[in-house]
Amino acid sequence: VPEALKMLHAIGLEKVVMLSGDNQRTANAIANQAGIDEARGDLMPDQKVEHIKELVKTYQYVGMIGDGVNDAPAMAAASVGIAMGGAGTDTAIETADMALMQDDLSKVAEAILLGRRTVGIIQFNIAFALVLKAIFLVLALLGYTSLWLAILADTGATLLVIANALRLLRGGNTFAESSHQ
Repeated sequence: VPEALKMLHAIGLEKVVMLSGDNQRTANAIANQAGIDEARGDLMPDQKVEHIKELVKTYQYVGMIGDGVNDAPAMAAASVGIAMGGAGTDTAIETADMALMQDDLSKVAEAILLGRRTVGIIQFNIAFALVLKAIFLVLALLGYTSLWLAILADTGATLLVIANALRLLRGGNTFAESSHQ
């Protein structure tokens, strides 16, 4: 867990908060061992939801990782709910936006990095396609290109966009790739 939390901080997460139904003393001990920034103990499910809502007001985007029925309402209130799939209850998995199939918190950092990479590729692909269409529209209006050349360019752009998106299928350690860039 400490290594996974270091990875989360390294990719830009500001704060890791543990919300627990266990007593505060136990929550503090676990937080100190794991390197968690803040621990809240003695919480009922509705109190976890209130804490998540406070965090959303402060940080805008909040992810909640949980594995039990008591975590499901808080996961639903978070920006992103993440269920620990291996040990998670059906309720937690059903409520979550995503489920980790392995109970490995380092997968959360990898999922965040993959999501960022995906959004970057999508944004580039959309911008590229729109700019190319705009160029050919202007060229067509000025009489410098034909409909067939515009169709050929659009088809070529489509193939380039697909090829660029296929880069997401490339395997490898996402965290290691981003930390070396």
